[in-house]
Amino acid sequence: MDIRSLMHRAVSFNRDREAIVHGSQRLTFTESWRRGLRLANALLALGLKPGDRVGSLEDNGIPAADFFVAAAIANIVRVPLYPRNSAETHGHMLGHTGCRAVIASDIYAGELDGLSDTLPALERIITRDDGYENWLAGFPDDDPGIDVSPDDYFIIRHTGGTTGLPKGVAYTHRAWLAAGRDWTLLFPPIEPGDKCLHIAPISHGSGYLFVPMWLSGACNILHDHFDATAAMDCIEAEPIQYLFVVPAMLNLMNRDPKARSRDFSKLKCLQTGAAPITNDTALTAREIFGDTLWQGYGQTEAVPVTMMGPRQWFAEIEGSEPLRSCGLVLPFADVEIWDENNNPLPQGEEGEIALRCDGQMSGFWEDPEATEGRMVDGWVMTGDVGMIDRNGYLYLLDRAGDMIVSGGYNIYPAELENVLCDHDAVVEAAVFAVPDERWGESPLAVCTINEGAGVTEAELVAFCADRLGSYKRPREVVLTKEPLPKSAVGKIQRKVLREPYWEGHKRRISGS
Repeated sequence: MDIRSLMHRAVSFNRDREAIVHGSQRLTFTESWRRGLRLANALLALGLKPGDRVGSLEDNGIPAADFFVAAAIANIVRVPLYPRNSAETHGHMLGHTGCRAVIASDIYAGELDGLSDTLPALERIITRDDGYENWLAGFPDDDPGIDVSPDDYFIIRHTGGTTGLPKGVAYTHRAWLAAGRDWTLLFPPIEPGDKCLHIAPISHGSGYLFVPMWLSGACNILHDHFDATAAMDCIEAEPIQYLFVVPAMLNLMNRDPKARSRDFSKLKCLQTGAAPITNDTALTAREIFGDTLWQGYGQTEAVPVTMMGPRQWFAEIEGSEPLRSCGLVLPFADVEIWDENNNPLPQGEEGEIALRCDGQMSGFWEDPEATEGRMVDGWVMTGDVGMIDRNGYLYLLDRAGDMIVSGGYNIYPAELENVLCDHDAVVEAAVFAVPDERWGESPLAVCTINEGAGVTEAELVAFCADRLGSYKRPREVVLTKEPLPKSAVGKIQRKVLREPYWEGHKRRISGS
């Protein structure tokens, strides 16, 4: 099976249902497919061929949906770029994947200036300006009849680039369909006419839901930026049945002044992932949205491998602590905990999380050295520290590289962040290692606090010591009223906050 054929079949079954919504624009499946056909023919007319890679730099919107559909029709491989990345990173993503063209919204086109001069393979930069609609209308909506194989590449996504430049992860049609299948496998059934809200970019985690919704006759509703109140308005007014958010977004939605007076009775599934979630955010969201919360875990390299719904997440189960888990191992995934010699550990022991699933990479795009460092006998090594309990719950303790070693004790930032966010005065928190002459490293916390909150640094240090013990308390707490820095997909960037404290140190690790 390939995505193009399955999407076309869904159009024939749902031709007059709404497929794509952005602002006041509402397209049926037939209308969206025809726009995709026109764009596919436009790209082919420019000399692009099936299998060519084409970058895109855009927010959610009708044009983004056009390219999603057109690439499937023309069998062109999408390479999403991420707004807010540097020009150097854009150039790396386009260059190492050999993109022959890139499509950009006019508001982002300036970020690509000069790249054609430095990237020999990049022949065209297509800017979507006010003339886009007229340009698109000039091409036929005939099917170009391109053959597609399940093992052809569908998309190349990039890792977050936490170590070095971002690495390309290529999905075939088969792998992308498997990822979508596993992502929605345990969800309440998707029915024709259901609506999925994308408030995170469809170039990122939310994009895994685009194809399953389309194939099921559901509507993909696109927001081009995240606004908590606008998202809540949409969930209530449309109404929305499905959406994906990162925890930082959910935290802000929880704080909407009207949250508890809204009607979310039509919502089936509010799924969160891509970063650890605090107890407070999860429990508050449950109060607001009811038993609709789902949580999953995976990486760009292998996704998803766990999932759990409200009955598993908020249950009391002997031998487990579901509230701190990131889900139950999925039926079609393998998850193990390995020691430093790549040997599986017994249930209940901590080590590196190793993954294997149908929706995983076969390797990094044209980077055998990086592939060798991350794959062992078909397993993807995550770099995450975790544990699986006897009931199949996976616990993500932290990134191995973010772990703080203080006086010989291992301290996981996520554990401290979770406790800090339990305090009524704290909106969000980031914890990271700073040099310490005596202990090697010590945890430092930066906390955004509520307007008017009278909490002090000493109170928060004592709060952590009381909950976790004195050796895990932060050495210092920095209080701010400003939001913490976040990535393009809403993840709090510990690295940005940490860097000033390590100036003059050759390594971002310290020892006593």
